[in-house]
Amino acid sequence: MRANTRAPGLPDALFEHDGQITKREIRAVTISSLAPRRGELLWDIGAGAGSVAIEWMLADPTMRAVAVEKRLERIGRIRRNAAAFGVPGLEVVVDAAPAAFVKLPPPDAIFIGGGVSDPGMLDAATNAVRRGGRLVVNAVTLDSEALLLSRHAALGGELIRIAITRSGPIGEKAGWRPALPVTQWAWTRP
Repeated sequence: MRANTRAPGLPDALFEHDGQITKREIRAVTISSLAPRRGELLWDIGAGAGSVAIEWMLADPTMRAVAVEKRLERIGRIRRNAAAFGVPGLEVVVDAAPAAFVKLPPPDAIFIGGGVSDPGMLDAATNAVRRGGRLVVNAVTLDSEALLLSRHAALGGELIRIAITRSGPIGEKAGWRPALPVTQWAWTRP
């Protein structure tokens, strides 16, 4: 299962997951928005399968990442995925964010893929990332999107909507099936 490329956007099927994974195309855009640089540390919050942290680490052997996940049943998956992709140095923290932040070293980048609407999450993340560091948040629900729109209005950054449509069977023929659109807010701390 080891990756044979450092380019982001590995097939979802290569990862063990329970459906909670940043999908391939969205992951590629997310890694691009996170803008990994040699030797940097990423916090992957609400890590799910750990796919973003793993692809971050695959970008360069000097990359470091911490996957924060509160669901115990996902911890083993994240660890198995990290081992399978050859990044056993991925640190996995079993805790709820943002409470877990106080135990972690300051990050160069933070990705929030789950839990953005948890109380205090965005405030804690914007305060935790280093000066010049990047915060990237993906939202699927209207409530989460509203939070990102508000934060964008207050702090600036970049706001994009990503819509992916895949071909699939419709009876005996093929057609397009849209995936849920993702709103992404990317911000660099001044």
